[in-house]
Amino acid sequence: MRSRVVITGMGMVSPIGLDVRSSWEAALAGQNGVTPITHFDTSQLDFKVAGEVKNFDPGAHFGAKEARRLDRVSHLALVAGREAMADSGLQITDESSWHVGLVIGCAIGGINTLTSEYEVMIKKGARRVNPFTVPMMLPDTATGQLAMHFKIRGPNYCVVTACASSTNAIGESFEMVRSGRVPVVLTGGCEAAINDFAMAAFRNMGALTEHDATPETASRPFDLTRNGFVTGEGAAMLVIESLEHAQARGAKIYAEIVGYGCTDDAYHITAPNVDGPAKAMEFALLQAGIKPTDVDYLNAHGTSTPLNDSNETKAIKKVWGEAAYDLAISSTKSMTGHLLGAAGAVEAVFCVKAIQDDVIPPTINYTVPDPECDLNYTPNQALRKPVRIAMSNSFGFGGHNGSIVLKEFVE
Repeated sequence: MRSRVVITGMGMVSPIGLDVRSSWEAALAGQNGVTPITHFDTSQLDFKVAGEVKNFDPGAHFGAKEARRLDRVSHLALVAGREAMADSGLQITDESSWHVGLVIGCAIGGINTLTSEYEVMIKKGARRVNPFTVPMMLPDTATGQLAMHFKIRGPNYCVVTACASSTNAIGESFEMVRSGRVPVVLTGGCEAAINDFAMAAFRNMGALTEHDATPETASRPFDLTRNGFVTGEGAAMLVIESLEHAQARGAKIYAEIVGYGCTDDAYHITAPNVDGPAKAMEFALLQAGIKPTDVDYLNAHGTSTPLNDSNETKAIKKVWGEAAYDLAISSTKSMTGHLLGAAGAVEAVFCVKAIQDDVIPPTINYTVPDPECDLNYTPNQALRKPVRIAMSNSFGFGGHNGSIVLKEFVE
């Protein structure tokens, strides 16, 4: 007997808010989180905007000494994890700790530590490299830090599938709980890759937008004038449980996870194709036992790159057919920028909030329609409508595709 899987806690740190409530309110207001970069001197770069987390003081959360021993990616993950765990009310005992899982998606890891310590070695010599460098830079360090913080001793791993990482992490956690391996998993994603090296690399491959002179409109998914994404940073975490476990402890239930699809294009390392994303959506719908027309809202991957947005539109049409024109879609990356490995987790939380509040967040900066992107992307203003079922898409370099289906919880 497969368990039903429900969401009982959520946490978030994003470019538009320092918790779930503020991030969601900002999203509904169409607030732009893309601003001029402050993390480093951009004088050597011709790209100067990003979706930074603002007014975030690691020392206030961890103390100055401990904060120095953690990369920013772990700072963000721990704060989002604390919010999710507190929100869930879950109490972990010595015995139950072996039966709680922890699965996080992170595409890049502690790249700020890696690049800064490499610079130390070049300027000051190998003996001056920080001895904490390796554990600070590994993509899976956030899972280890969260495990130690909450004494979680069950299955623990990091999913690395580029920009699909945290959607795959949530999906694999869903399967873990559904199969009965463990009754509870803390899952989600984190990323903090706004530094000069990463930005130069993305820029030189032609991935970043050229609209950085106007940060407020730099990220413009599905718009005809889009020409690249904006890098963002942040973290989002969810506590998911079997329905039996949640009910036994009297937990509040936000929504239910009912479907997960996971595929690879096997086509090109960076360029997308239609079949992989379409199949991921089809598999998620099949597992959920629903028709495409049952979906009330789709949070699109919607990166603001020419290829992704037109390709995703074609994939949606392939799955929905003519009914695609009736589907409410939006890309919240228009406000947050692209959080890379953390994107799917942030967007999953937004889907849960859409179900809770019966409102769809907008795609801002949508002003010039693209004939190749001709669906309803909820342009510029939030849309009030009943949302019983929502889907979230994430696609990543390497051809990775992940889709999850979330549903209003009904006993």
